[in-house]
Amino acid sequence: MTNLLKRYPLPVIVLAQLFGTSLWFSINGVWLSLSAQLGLTESDLGRLTLAVQAGFIAGTLTIAVTGLADRFGASRIFALSSLLGALVNGGFIFAAGAPPLDFALRFATGLCLAGIYPLGMKMVIAWTPRYAGAALAWLVGMLTLGTALPHLMRGVTLGMPWEWPLMTASCLALAGGALVLVLGDGPHLPRSNGRLPLSQGLAALRMPQFRAVAGGYFGHMWELYAFWTLVPLLIGRELQRLGQSDAWIPWLSFAVIGIGAAGCVGGGRLSRTLGSEWVARRALTVSGAFCLAYPWLGGLPPVLLILLLIVWGIAVVADSPQFSALASATAPRESVGSSLAVMNAVGFGLTLPAIWLTSGLWAELGSGVVWLLIPGPVFGLWSLARYRKQAAVS
Repeated sequence: MTNLLKRYPLPVIVLAQLFGTSLWFSINGVWLSLSAQLGLTESDLGRLTLAVQAGFIAGTLTIAVTGLADRFGASRIFALSSLLGALVNGGFIFAAGAPPLDFALRFATGLCLAGIYPLGMKMVIAWTPRYAGAALAWLVGMLTLGTALPHLMRGVTLGMPWEWPLMTASCLALAGGALVLVLGDGPHLPRSNGRLPLSQGLAALRMPQFRAVAGGYFGHMWELYAFWTLVPLLIGRELQRLGQSDAWIPWLSFAVIGIGAAGCVGGGRLSRTLGSEWVARRALTVSGAFCLAYPWLGGLPPVLLILLLIVWGIAVVADSPQFSALASATAPRESVGSSLAVMNAVGFGLTLPAIWLTSGLWAELGSGVVWLLIPGPVFGLWSLARYRKQAAVS
């Protein structure tokens, strides 16, 4: 079994990533039933989504500062995080609508995800380093599908208790952790000698090219998770205009978010010939254009606006794996895992104000809240321009 998995490491890692990251938005997928049953509001959704992001940030900062990602086997950290994540996600069933315990459990879910997502990236680089942009595209594609998966599970289980999709996500996380544990660590990154300084994960930030790439990633992250949080609300607005049932919201939300996986994989294929920077710049330009134009298009037919959301869903995440590939290429080889973790920590830190602003102002601004996302793509493109200049000189 182990030998079979090691013959196909990339499919194993991306499948495990899909299963593990289904924990991320697990409550978002069941939100309509959960809010109706417990009387929760969109602000509560924002609060609990922020809890996951805050937990992820705390976890990745811990990994970055301590160098845990480069001190211990990535597969073991991934598997342990999947096990703990499955348990705390299941525990939310008993704490839903009971603050602050519900917040604490979602925060703990985010902590566990910090041991899944960055470590999954390190494992991809350690097993398949030759085409990092294309390989990471599959990994981030699975993260995107994992984010969308709760919406699909809710669509499939409409009419059933909301607890079922949450338990399904926990079971998937357990399966993902088991797969990675059997696979083990890859052979293509240097092993730590156990004497890395605690600040090793921060060393990459002193490197100009890494900082420029990270800046592009930070602008991308300001937009990405706030957009994903808004998707059910934007879809619901158009379904209301169509006079259609809210039962379509989870299916269409899955389509808009999940289609991003195709954007990641397609961008990965392009990166093999055109380069990661080229793909990242084009995707960020397109998603930024949607941030600017979408509120002005509110008078268009609802079906057309839903189709535009699907196109936006492709562009908004297609640049993510390319930023990770560029970061892994410009980070110190002995601390790739910790360097990616610190980039993730800062990037996800920026998702907190973006989610808070957009979810909190939805009732007042409606679709106009997406204008608040524009600074992200603008800053990201400026930072990528700096990277191009530095790469041309070096």
